[in-house]
Amino acid sequence: MICRKICAKKTKEGLYEMIRHNQLLKKIFDTQYFAVLNSVGSGQPYSNLIAFAVTDDWKSLVFVTERTTHKYQNIRENERVALLLDNRTNQLSDIADAIAITLIGTAREASDGRSGLRDIFLKRHPQLEQFVNNPDNALILVNIDEYIIAGFDETKCIIVSQQL
Repeated sequence: MICRKICAKKTKEGLYEMIRHNQLLKKIFDTQYFAVLNSVGSGQPYSNLIAFAVTDDWKSLVFVTERTTHKYQNIRENERVALLLDNRTNQLSDIADAIAITLIGTAREASDGRSGLRDIFLKRHPQLEQFVNNPDNALILVNIDEYIIAGFDETKCIIVSQQL
């Protein structure tokens, strides 16, 4: 897979492309509540389904996990992670319509002074308040470096600091 880096272009076409990608990201963030977290620990890849929320600037993502899980231990060992979000409907039309977005970044346990992140998560997932408030659980902050937007016939990379 070859990704074309999207840079801020001072052309009408570049502006339209940036707007189109931002609209796509907004739609995915507004409609998807879960993502697949990919981490590595002890030299082995590991994937988990997580509930997530994204910050208003789309540069960070938060989720909550128990400190006894593989994903938590993996993040402590190797902070580099990837997350997959998509809009699949499990229909044949997905060949033409489905989009997958991979977020690549660094993850760490958020510091105690990050109640704003807790609020962002609970606004998206109010049913998880008891889980979030459990002292054995950790609020994880993922700082996103790059988005990879992929359909079946096209892939684009967006460097976060340049685009969002």
